[in-house]
Amino acid sequence: MKRYLSLILLGLLCTINAEEKPIRVYVDIVGDMFHAGHVEFFKKAKSFGDYLIVGVLADDVVEEYKRRPVISLEDRAKVIEACKYVDEVIVAPPLRLTEEMIDELKIDYVVHGDDFNKDLLEDQYGASLKRGIFRTVPYTKGISTTNIIQRIIQRHLDGDF
Repeated sequence: MKRYLSLILLGLLCTINAEEKPIRVYVDIVGDMFHAGHVEFFKKAKSFGDYLIVGVLADDVVEEYKRRPVISLEDRAKVIEACKYVDEVIVAPPLRLTEEMIDELKIDYVVHGDDFNKDLLEDQYGASLKRGIFRTVPYTKGISTTNIIQRIIQRHLDGDF
């Protein structure tokens, strides 16, 4: 009887520990000129789990498919780390998320905005798509780093600076 009760208690402890495992969500981001759209993205991504890991992409990696960031990698990482939705920051992760990285970080979901084209999505998130853990969230309309840069340029041209 004592052994039977011990097995029941062990089973209960295993169930409790399994339920306590936080659901880990990963996103990667440039995070240049941090703005409300970034905050909304983190808020939506974190809604998939309990623990949000943010990979802040390096300048040279970003230049492969976008433009060179205005803000330094170190400063972008510091600002992103200060966001209340972010639990962990990885500075300069690889652009293409691998299965090894998913396993190493114990990632349950990978989240990105819904503004990616299909080819780029497959290229950069193929491993998470293959595992069925990739999710998208709606892109925050009306605000973007590109939009902010354009407003600054226009204000400069209008003589507002």
